[in-house]
Amino acid sequence: MAGIRDIEVVVFDVLGTLVDEPGGLRAEIRAALPESGDARVDESLALWQRHSEREQRRILEGRRAYASSDVIDAEAAQLVADHAGLAEPAAIARLATASRRLPPWGDSAAALDRIAVRLPVLGLSNAGRTTLLRLGAQAGLRWHQALSAESVRAYKPAPEVYRLAVDTAGCPPERVLMVAAHAWDLRAARTGGMRTAYVRRPGGDPPASTDAFDRRYDELGHLVAELTAP
Repeated sequence: MAGIRDIEVVVFDVLGTLVDEPGGLRAEIRAALPESGDARVDESLALWQRHSEREQRRILEGRRAYASSDVIDAEAAQLVADHAGLAEPAAIARLATASRRLPPWGDSAAALDRIAVRLPVLGLSNAGRTTLLRLGAQAGLRWHQALSAESVRAYKPAPEVYRLAVDTAGCPPERVLMVAAHAWDLRAARTGGMRTAYVRRPGGDPPASTDAFDRRYDELGHLVAELTAP
């Protein structure tokens, strides 16, 4: 297929695209609250997600000073603990680091392995630097560099996060491919001049009919095949 063979660097969103963020958080909450039923666990997960999304939005809008994802995760863990009546400090502390142990999607590690022998691969995430280090190691994700929005004290979809990826790539933005399961992420990358590829994932943010992304894939393997074709 024409139009993607001139890509020099591939940038992957991490949370939700390479790892199962909702599923991993749900499992960590269940481990912290073993007596809770499915409904209570799902309620706690929703509480966590709402807090994270709200606080990142407040930071983006200038209504809160920058706080890293580690800080926001610790706040979310405490909210869940308070809501569930969990008072054990060690359990709360472990829950606060849940994002470091999210499981990869089944095809993520192999896909990165195949692409990384042909092209430079970057991870680009709202997760903090320490979380990305631990997450990449436990999930077996092979990238050449992992970039955290923490480095620019912002959160996607702030434009400076995508500029960080382009500046690191060291080539024009039109030769950098952003891969994500979230249409909002790709819209912001496209605004910054990057090429875009949507990959369908459970719980992702699918494109609208008006989104003009360069590629849309039902499976990550289809992207790999195109990028690594002779």
